[in-house]
Amino acid sequence: MSDPSRPTRPALRAQLLAARERFAASAEVSAAVAAITRELGQVIDHLEPECLGLYWAMRSEFNAASLWSDDSDATTFSLALPFAQRAARQMHYRLWDGQAPRLVDECGIATSDGDKVVPDVVLVPCVGFTAGGYRLGYGGGYFDRWLAAHPHVTAVGVAWSVGLVADADFTPEPHDQPLAFVVTEKGVV
Repeated sequence: MSDPSRPTRPALRAQLLAARERFAASAEVSAAVAAITRELGQVIDHLEPECLGLYWAMRSEFNAASLWSDDSDATTFSLALPFAQRAARQMHYRLWDGQAPRLVDECGIATSDGDKVVPDVVLVPCVGFTAGGYRLGYGGGYFDRWLAAHPHVTAVGVAWSVGLVADADFTPEPHDQPLAFVVTEKGVV
């Protein structure tokens, strides 16, 4: 039986997206970008990926791809971007050269035209997240399906701290895949 005082996932998603938009338009965002850049850089240095799966930022997400796009030749690992397919509701990663994407996937998101690859570390955008490492995304299930099919991959959530959801407001469902941790401008959760 569901708790009527708990927001539904669509309502929670809408609240979190509105909070994220307000945060992204605030004076605090410049310092937050510097802080999350530093935090995420340290995490990736520690993880030492062979292939890092990124995402192309949209809707006030932190632009993690920009951290590696300009100097992709200087990285010690390869880069990849996801490609989502609507008909079969699936996603895979494609090698990315760090240049402006030349392709758009079936969901309208910029992506790479490189070869298919399975990264060993992926950055996953979060609309919301819990202290226990569960995320709320846009509702399509693409990342959850991909992570379920690749349990050996280290999944790192990336979010603004305004996306933290109280455990009382979010119960993971059977399809939800936990993240190894979440990086925000306030640190690692």
